[in-house]
Amino acid sequence: MSTSDRSTAAGTLRGGAGEERIAAAFADAAGSAALMPYLMGGYPDVETSRRLARAYVDGGADLVELGVPYSDPLADGPVIHAAGTAALDAGVTVDDVLRIGERLAVDVPVALMVYANLVMRPGFERFVGRLRDAGLSGLIVPDLPIGEESAEVVAACDAAGIAFVPLIAPTTSDERAAEVAAEARGFLYAVSVTGTTGERSALAEQFSDVVARAKAHATVPVGLGFGIATGEHAAQAAAAGADGVIVGSRLVRAAGEPDPVAAVAAVMADLSAGLGR
Repeated sequence: MSTSDRSTAAGTLRGGAGEERIAAAFADAAGSAALMPYLMGGYPDVETSRRLARAYVDGGADLVELGVPYSDPLADGPVIHAAGTAALDAGVTVDDVLRIGERLAVDVPVALMVYANLVMRPGFERFVGRLRDAGLSGLIVPDLPIGEESAEVVAACDAAGIAFVPLIAPTTSDERAAEVAAEARGFLYAVSVTGTTGERSALAEQFSDVVARAKAHATVPVGLGFGIATGEHAAQAAAAGADGVIVGSRLVRAAGEPDPVAAVAAVMADLSAGLGR
């Protein structure tokens, strides 16, 4: 059974609307892999963020990872950290980000990337319910340990039809990787390098091992992220077997340029070309 077939079967079994929509996005993606750009919600401002979301869709995004600005983003490198800080300083709230996601979700599945404290503060069920009501499809919580700590969040996501997306790192043991992959709905987020997000120049040699380890345990598509910045990187990730390519810092950097929409559109065109669109 192919990865797409397995992911569709899993979505049908659990009946999660978000998981089914994400599975369909991976299965229907044009080119060699699905393209999943990251958007920092509210950066450089809320209205421009909405326009950037439109540029993502027009540029060929199959899914979008939507980030919520947070004061202490442990998994984010300097570019995304700075963007989040600027958004917070401008008064951007979780509600602002969800409204951006609600509009974006009309066109593509949206997975919210948020830190655990923001999920715990209102309560798991209430927070996940807000994602469901906004039409979002997935939830990524990079600082939430998988196990007892994540059980309530995963249960809340399953009940609301939201796909819970955990992360697997190059340093994750095989035993632990199996535990993490068992909680994955929609897709499994494979981290290409040890460390935080950010652009790197040489990654191809690492991609194959990271993707192979993730796929050995996953029953859903594998999205590869962290460090991917160019069409060449995207092509290398797809060649290594990644079902999806996640791009963050390069696009956030483009969002900070004088003409952010044009800059983002150019990056998206390069990424799409790398994936054979």
